[in-house]
Amino acid sequence: MPDDTIIVNGDRFVPFIPEEQIQKRVKELAAGINNDYKGKVPIFIGILNGSFIFFSDLIREISVDCEVDFFKLSSYGDAKISSGQVRLLKDLNCQVSGRDIVVVEDIIDSGLSIAFIKNLIMKENPSSLRFVTLLLKKGVAKLDFPIDYVGFEIPPDFVIGYGLDYAQKVRNLRSIYKLVADGNN
Repeated sequence: MPDDTIIVNGDRFVPFIPEEQIQKRVKELAAGINNDYKGKVPIFIGILNGSFIFFSDLIREISVDCEVDFFKLSSYGDAKISSGQVRLLKDLNCQVSGRDIVVVEDIIDSGLSIAFIKNLIMKENPSSLRFVTLLLKKGVAKLDFPIDYVGFEIPPDFVIGYGLDYAQKVRNLRSIYKLVADGNN
């Protein structure tokens, strides 16, 4: 087994996106957002728990005045695939009516969570609503709206690290790792 392989809950994971590549892409995403929001004061809304590391790194690269808030959702539990049901565990503390909103997500998989968030926010009549995600499983996500800022498009592999968990573990890994099926590299 290679030295950079890790085992979590009996499953084997190998490096997928290294820390340096993630940090470079975060800076690029922030530069685009900074350009798009010159002269505005957007509210960045992080989706907990997964986005907290990406959100933190991204917000430190944002140079425009801004505010922050968080939603907390549940759709995975301890599984590797979404339960298909999204529950709101923590609502916003800010008023979004008439404001520019940027939702920050770690990964868009099925699209259920981000569609749920979009519907919640649109009920409050924001001035604008855009989405940024570090990872997009393009072939898997079923969305009828665009994701404005995408860090990386990835295949439908199960990934962990950099905020992404497996049964609440390994969020603290600096790089992103992907699950290796038995017998594959």
